[in-house]
Amino acid sequence: MSENNSIRHAIGQQMIIGLAGTTLTKDEANFIVDNNIGGVILFKRNTETPEQVRNLNAEIQALRHRMPNKAPLFISIDMEGGRVHRLQPPFTKWPALAYVGKLDSTSVAFRFAQAMGDELKAVGINLDYAPSIDIFNNPQNTVIGDRALSDKAETVAKLGSALVRGYIKSDIIACAKHFPGHGHTLVDSHVGLPVEEKTLADLEKEELEPFKKVFRARLDLVMAAHIKFPKIDPEWPVSLSEIFLKKILRDQLRYRNLVISDDLDMGALKNNWSKPEIAVRALQAGNNILLYCNEPDSPPTALDAVEKAVRDGGLSQATIEENARKVLDLKKERLLNPDPPTMEEASKIIAHPDHLRLAKAIVAGEVPADLLSQAT
Repeated sequence: MSENNSIRHAIGQQMIIGLAGTTLTKDEANFIVDNNIGGVILFKRNTETPEQVRNLNAEIQALRHRMPNKAPLFISIDMEGGRVHRLQPPFTKWPALAYVGKLDSTSVAFRFAQAMGDELKAVGINLDYAPSIDIFNNPQNTVIGDRALSDKAETVAKLGSALVRGYIKSDIIACAKHFPGHGHTLVDSHVGLPVEEKTLADLEKEELEPFKKVFRARLDLVMAAHIKFPKIDPEWPVSLSEIFLKKILRDQLRYRNLVISDDLDMGALKNNWSKPEIAVRALQAGNNILLYCNEPDSPPTALDAVEKAVRDGGLSQATIEENARKVLDLKKERLLNPDPPTMEEASKIIAHPDHLRLAKAIVAGEVPADLLSQAT
């Protein structure tokens, strides 16, 4: 393998990309294999029935046998419960985290995440962009709203940690979001760039508390938000900021695991910078994984831009190689059985009667003790 190829393959391993539909196209399969892409993200457009999702994921995972590292792929999804719920019935319909927060029980939070994780795992999903550990500290914030556990930092920290442990128990990689906290913003970063006037002291008092707690729960992945805090970094939003991702997250909070950007095609970034610039800057700032959800031309553009930056000296080859190593280390540690189980096994877990009861009980505000000790 040429050195150029090996660099491109290392870059590819640091990318998670979206797919067009409910089956893998030949072009998508070839792009993933040829560029050693690290994983995919599934949306509602990619999911119909449990069997279809399981078969799609089996096909995606089979690609690893044709890839340079032979490493399993991340198969990821946004599944928080409530509004952010990509898998529709017959999968269990989970309530929004606000309902979990009202019960204020670490046992309920743990079981909620474990049961949800069991259903994800049953169809071959191995990474969930959850939990959201934003604090709902601005009642006008409709972007977060009931996606938050609470308006109190202490409650979010305690329950967020239990959620992370529940996902880990179900063998799902959890990804806490949106660092350093999206709960106070009014602008939707899908559309524009939120700007917050908080100081680092303000964040330390409130927003950063849940992150400190989930890091202690052995969180594998944290997602960087597209929010600008001019009093902390006057130039860059968090997702592109070395101040946030290196000085605060790494040096101050001593977080040692992986950082993934929020979707790099969101309006917050693409309205302000070019696609090539965003990709390169995200890696310079300290992200280990780049997330591209919806625009098919973005991953090839990003690959070319990052490869050129390494060639031209704008990005160090050592950074790229170190990121790829960290990604592969996480896969080696956590993705031990990447292929989905048989549909017969999956059907015993999806919409398990205890899961359906648990979801209803959380909404009703009272969870019977027998549901908290059950494991599917």
